Amino acid sequence: QGPLMESGGGSVQSGGSLRLSCATSGHTSGNYCLAWFRQSPGTELENVAVIDSRGVRTYADSVKGRFTISQDSAKNTLYLEMSSLKPEDTAMYFCAARSGIMGCITYSRYGVWGRGTQVTVSS
Repeated sequence: QGPLMESGGGSVQSGGSLRLSCATSGHTSGNYCLAWFRQSPGTELENVAVIDSRGVRTYADSVKGRFTISQDSAKNTLYLEMSSLKPEDTAMYFCAARSGIMGCITYSRYGVWGRGTQVTVSS
């Protein structure tokens, strides 16, 4: 097991799309949660989406209908498909993993993180 690794960030115009990926090898056995969080300067980490070992997905209200979290177990990869992007989606996006399936929207419960990938949406 080791840290996670995100990829796929970049700069897009408002209304555009991006797909983020996160290598999750070693962190998907038993009961677990995988999540995407984001943080813009001067703000706290915000949970964006979670998928757990049962396949249950939860989303922040601000991204519902626009973002989709998914997992490819064969490839040990977590994804975040983002569409209809808005300038307020601009942030550093982090993937995170933890064992257990309770409290999975709370960043302090996660012990394994990636270094983040920047998403910038221009108007």
